[in-house]
Amino acid sequence: MKKIIALILSLVLSIVMLTACGQGSNQTPPQGTTKGALKTGLAVVTSVAKSTDAGEKDGLAQTDSTVVAVTVDADGRIAACKIDAAQTKINFSASGKIVTPLDTVFKTKQELKDDYGMRKASGIKKEWNEQADAFAAYVTGKTLAEVKGIALDEAGAPTAAELTSSVTVHVTDLIEAIEKAVNNAQDLGAKAGDKLGLGIVTTMDKSTDASADKDGLAQAYSMYTATTFGADGKITSSIIDASQSNVNFNASGKLTTDVKTAEVKTKNELGDVYGMRKASGIKKEWNEQAASFAAYVTGKTASEVKGISLKEGAPADAELASSVTVHVTDFITVIEKASQNAK
Repeated sequence: MKKIIALILSLVLSIVMLTACGQGSNQTPPQGTTKGALKTGLAVVTSVAKSTDAGEKDGLAQTDSTVVAVTVDADGRIAACKIDAAQTKINFSASGKIVTPLDTVFKTKQELKDDYGMRKASGIKKEWNEQADAFAAYVTGKTLAEVKGIALDEAGAPTAAELTSSVTVHVTDLIEAIEKAVNNAQDLGAKAGDKLGLGIVTTMDKSTDASADKDGLAQAYSMYTATTFGADGKITSSIIDASQSNVNFNASGKLTTDVKTAEVKTKNELGDVYGMRKASGIKKEWNEQAASFAAYVTGKTASEVKGISLKEGAPADAELASSVTVHVTDFITVIEKASQNAK
């Protein structure tokens, strides 16, 4: 009898242990660590330091923006990375007049490809976009600490043999932008297997001539998005941002902006400092409206986003108009671009 009781107790204990193990394996992971979940990040690093006064030659307002989109897994490793740059050159005369046509839409370095012209000057005969793609591929699978630990020479170019064969450009800005993108990455719904896209549009139509009593303005206005897409083509996460790079000059064609120290922040980085809330009919800041639009398009295809009803560039749909009243034509354009270059 004692043996039978012992056997029954042993069986009961085994069943309890198996049940507990089974329950443990099916427990819901803590929020933010869902199996296969990815965080999405977007960052922009901008400089206007290469701008110059007008003289015998036209003056130059040059904005260099390095843009990085990433997805990051639960272990802090980069799951995907996209790198691009917007180099905007706006010329003005010695009399303070904007020379570059105001309707110019600037291509990014990824869009320019061979037209950017680095291949001829490159010791490895690779264009900028090829080198950027090679660096993005190299950092994929690495943690931020590993990326920051990449060996560089005094000029900021990689020194590791496995990189020097494909990347000879300076990568300090690339690493800085990757660091920002990883650090600000958010859990917005992306998951393992999603495709990452980066979209950029840059215009200059708000630039103005100088006059005797007012400085001129060369403004590079860039819109950015990091957007992920599922296997069905639907958006699984999206971040939208923008930057206004302002370079001022006087009626003599001299720069009045201290371009060596000027700090250019994106609208998301500026937050309330951007100052839209007071003028907004719905009392929402630009970054809040951009986030609302990004949330609204999540679950839609790029085609469905393109079909959003607009009135004078702003959403016409009552549901969307309650949280977004800014013009969204460039929002839609950058999402469409992101869908096209997502791999």
